[in-house]
Amino acid sequence: MATKLTINGTVHTVSADPEMPLLWALRDLLGMTGTKFGCGAAYCGACTVHVDGQPVRSCQTTLASVGTARITTIEGLSADPIGRKLQDAWVALDVPQCGYCQAGQLMAATALLRETPRPDDAAIDAAMNGNLCRCATYTRIRAAIKQAAGVTA
Repeated sequence: MATKLTINGTVHTVSADPEMPLLWALRDLLGMTGTKFGCGAAYCGACTVHVDGQPVRSCQTTLASVGTARITTIEGLSADPIGRKLQDAWVALDVPQCGYCQAGQLMAATALLRETPRPDDAAIDAAMNGNLCRCATYTRIRAAIKQAAGVTA
């Protein structure tokens, strides 16, 4: 079955089962490999994308459930001024270690700053809860979010 998806401002048509997870359509059918497979159960956050501006776990989001929503992936994040600020802070503070989880971390952080432009530590911790980093770069992630938000440590 053909499904139209609006991803990063471009309409794509994919031929796939409507129950296919969005993650696999992005990675396998459209070649957008920035969104990562982590656990497959929506626990780790590596597969986080935005659907109409809200962070969702694409490993558990079916094509059928997306409908006509606007999808943003890590590949499109730099077009968002908040996303761009976060990416710049990530680089400036050398946040990634292995980097595998960072796309999901950035997507969650962008959603946080869109809702809470000047978050405190508790708001950052709550928003980032469930985005796992096996390298434990959590303090650098928090510092980068604060830098992007213009919040002093």
